[in-house]
Amino acid sequence: MICSSRLPLYGIVIGVAKIDVAYVPTPKDIVRHMLHLARLRPGETVFDLGAGDGRVIIDAARHFRGKAVGIEIDPERISKIRERLASTGIRAELIEGDLLEVDLSSADVISIYLSDSVNAKLAPKLKRELKKGARVVSLDYTLPGWTPERELVVNTSGIPRKLYLYEVQ
Repeated sequence: MICSSRLPLYGIVIGVAKIDVAYVPTPKDIVRHMLHLARLRPGETVFDLGAGDGRVIIDAARHFRGKAVGIEIDPERISKIRERLASTGIRAELIEGDLLEVDLSSADVISIYLSDSVNAKLAPKLKRELKKGARVVSLDYTLPGWTPERELVVNTSGIPRKLYLYEVQ
């Protein structure tokens, strides 16, 4: 997708509606809080939907010894994530594609920092595909129709951010 603005936008096509999501990196301290809140255990599989620069999958593999899978639609971001993985020696799987089209059934944990509109499209897919006990952790945006198991406010650079944890029943 080519954009005239300097802010990178990623097009996600949903039916006939196109939704653009701006790339905004999750602060590193928030990444750690998200993975702790999700109770990511060694050997579990975490999917980061909209992997951006790869910081969630790198932290999940490095500090939590999880199997990390990043889904990213932008080929340039995929290339940069591959470079970061190579430079850190971290192993993770990358899937270049639309997060609404990828099979998520093997996930133990889903990490998202998307938007209200994308979460609204994603929520039914998560309900259909995730196994019982899988956790979803979301930064700043709720999953419509889901009740959070836990909410946590974390301050980063003096700004309060809200984390939502959901568990598939």
